[in-house]
Amino acid sequence: MIILGLDPGLATLGYGIIEKDARGNCRAIDCGVVVTPKDESLPVRLAMLEEGICKILDKFKPDEVAIEELFFSKNITTGIAVAHARGVALLTCVKRCGKLYEYTPMQIKQALTGYGKADKKQIQLTVTSLLKLPSIPKPDDAADALGVALCHAFTSRFGELFAVGNMTRTKGKNVDGGAAALIAEAERRRAELRRKNAEKAKKKQDGVDGNDSIS
Repeated sequence: MIILGLDPGLATLGYGIIEKDARGNCRAIDCGVVVTPKDESLPVRLAMLEEGICKILDKFKPDEVAIEELFFSKNITTGIAVAHARGVALLTCVKRCGKLYEYTPMQIKQALTGYGKADKKQIQLTVTSLLKLPSIPKPDDAADALGVALCHAFTSRFGELFAVGNMTRTKGKNVDGGAAALIAEAERRRAELRRKNAEKAKKKQDGVDGNDSIS
């Protein structure tokens, strides 16, 4: 399954493409950003975002799309601009793909690290580790988008809880169940990572011990 993750923004919209196999393993296919110039008018910038997203959809043909929900900070002006960009992303993706899912920043952090208040650096390091990347993806928007895609990959069995068409999302009916699913999946991933690290450490130690016995 090919998953497109989007980190919405007007000046910079991040995207991340991952592939999830039948065993639940994920690998990164591509990531990057769609950038719009500040000196252009809002309608033109929104049109540029639509064109950029369409090119991504045409190139990678994702089976499902995951997008970060809008989180309003104290800067409402910036929030409104992001809302415009997010609206374009939602419209474009639902027309071209249909299977669209939304996750809050806290849900994404919970799914990846098991901690809903993890900072950006923790998220980036986790994304790099889980996808076995040589370095942290740049720019930050691209790394964030990969995180959104991973969040959906980890919780896809509970996907309908986060589907855009699920009206219970806005009524708080799935909050507890969704949070429990995210926590359980994050813990499973951490346990798997700890197991693999332990195996690597043991193999390394066995190799050292073997060299010592030969000498």
